[in-house]
Amino acid sequence: MTSPHTRERIRDEAAALFREKGFNGTSMSDLAKAVGITKSSLYHHFPSKQALLAEIVELTVNRVSPLVQQVADSDRPVDERLGNAVAIHTVAAIHDQDAVACFTEEGRYLSPEFMAPHIVERDRYELIFRQMFEEGMTSGAFVPQDADLAVKAILGMCNSVVRWYRPGGTHTPEQIAEDFARFAVRGATWATTPAVRASAS
Repeated sequence: MTSPHTRERIRDEAAALFREKGFNGTSMSDLAKAVGITKSSLYHHFPSKQALLAEIVELTVNRVSPLVQQVADSDRPVDERLGNAVAIHTVAAIHDQDAVACFTEEGRYLSPEFMAPHIVERDRYELIFRQMFEEGMTSGAFVPQDADLAVKAILGMCNSVVRWYRPGGTHTPEQIAEDFARFAVRGATWATTPAVRASAS
């Protein structure tokens, strides 16, 4: 019988190893050693490394999506909803760095059978933000812009914390989330400015 606690330990150790060594750089033997179980026991819980990564990324997005969707569906002003959604995403990324890194960085190594549902979940999550942008532009609360590009920029900013955040730094997760939310809302609501062009000189 599969122990939920053991599966959770395996996922946690795997996410940490995948983040540290990369999905391709981590073997099932490495993982079995980190968890403290035999390799055969590991395969009893997960039939393959691909299945393990797929479960990590699926659970990761499913933890955050309902919270962000609830904010998006509320009756608050759209700029407040966008800021709150960004803050939720940022704090979640900081508190679950290993798993989020698997979703954002290692998910590209999923095989086709696992990649297809991963893309569906990723696109569904991005759609929550894009719909807020489109609503904001329609109502006049946001300046006209490419909503898809704006969402990718915002989520890229939020996801960057998995690479550089360290506990005990000068900013708490909540402070970082508040600043990121402010950046996102300003980018959505500020009037357009002249384009900045790179100079070859």
